[in-house]
Amino acid sequence: MPDTQLNMDQLSGALRRETVKKNVAAIHISGKLSLLQRKLSNVLLMNAYDALTTAQTHTIDARTLAMMVGYNSNDFDTLRASLRALAETVAEWDMLDEQGRQEWGVSSLLSFAKLKGGVCEYSYSPALAQKLYDPKIYALINVQIQRNFSSGHGLALYENCYRFVRTGSTGWWPLDVFRKLMGVDGSDYYASFKHLNAKIIKPAVTEVNKSSDILIEPEFQKKGRTVTDIRFLIKGNPQKAMFEIDDSDGVRNLTVYKTLRKQGVSDRLARQWIAEHGEDYVQKKLDYVKGQGGVKSTVGYLSAALRDDYEDPKEIPTPEPSPEAIEAARKRVAEKASEEKAYAVRTAERQARARKLAIVEDLVSRRNPTQRDADKRLFLAGLDNDLDREHFRSHGWRSGLNATAIFEFWEDLEPEAFAV
Repeated sequence: MPDTQLNMDQLSGALRRETVKKNVAAIHISGKLSLLQRKLSNVLLMNAYDALTTAQTHTIDARTLAMMVGYNSNDFDTLRASLRALAETVAEWDMLDEQGRQEWGVSSLLSFAKLKGGVCEYSYSPALAQKLYDPKIYALINVQIQRNFSSGHGLALYENCYRFVRTGSTGWWPLDVFRKLMGVDGSDYYASFKHLNAKIIKPAVTEVNKSSDILIEPEFQKKGRTVTDIRFLIKGNPQKAMFEIDDSDGVRNLTVYKTLRKQGVSDRLARQWIAEHGEDYVQKKLDYVKGQGGVKSTVGYLSAALRDDYEDPKEIPTPEPSPEAIEAARKRVAEKASEEKAYAVRTAERQARARKLAIVEDLVSRRNPTQRDADKRLFLAGLDNDLDREHFRSHGWRSGLNATAIFEFWEDLEPEAFAV
């Protein structure tokens, strides 16, 4: 499923919020959802949140929905299948709330969903809607960040860790609770800690650290030689600026933000300027630019005014910057360079992955039906666990969980297939 850049300026209403207050119980119950289903559930919840307990049904443009989960295609078969899975999934939660009390409940994730005339209409059961809307226990789930994830286990771990970012640790979870959170409870294969650690914990931790605004580190508690509990230490990602897209401080409600937008400044750049320079400083530069005549590019001139601290000659000259300010500016430049480098690496990785997936599709298309069937059977025979095999049966050669193995398989069949 190719990744696409999400332009928030194209969205309206609740969809521009970018984050949704997701009830902690709801995060826990969705452990067995696939990656696409988990992303869909978050976007649908954000779209419906404001009217969750007052409206019986909710609607969203189907193409917008596909775009927001990173699915850029005119073929909505996969979207239909995922919506069907959400409607058919019976969600059971038996987890701790913020006060450490056990709570149990059961409901379907969606009471119904349909696609008609390019519009997706759906609803929640009244009990689940009330649970999801409860503001006392929630985590802010960022639907822009979730698009960076390529595995359901990575996104599940992110959701379950993010609400503890301020405390720095999830606290100890018994392994059977952790297996539930990851949706692998009941699997004999993952009853073994060795398999759980190799196939779930390590890959999920790697993806959270690579793809989100937090860094996590697992710690284990043992009884004798047996691992019994797990917790995750959590801290902010040094590259957080790459993901800093939440508007929880209400920046978009500021007069200076609205003025910037009227001047043609993009949403992200407007919020970045306000965050870096402060509301008063940005307003001062807006007033300065307004007083200048013959400005061809207001945005470009304003950017220079902010960067170089343009001042009206009539005003008292600004004192020389202190050593602390110079050092702070140097650090900002270094951090920005580091962020741009990290972004370039991520972009290159996505492009390389997309290129290889396109090559695989081309290779498959050139095989006759008998060869394709044989290829699938041969690939399945090389997978060493039920989860990988089931994911491949569901997603075929676009199985993100098996991407590395898929590329290796076709490289063996066609040694020069991925050569540049």
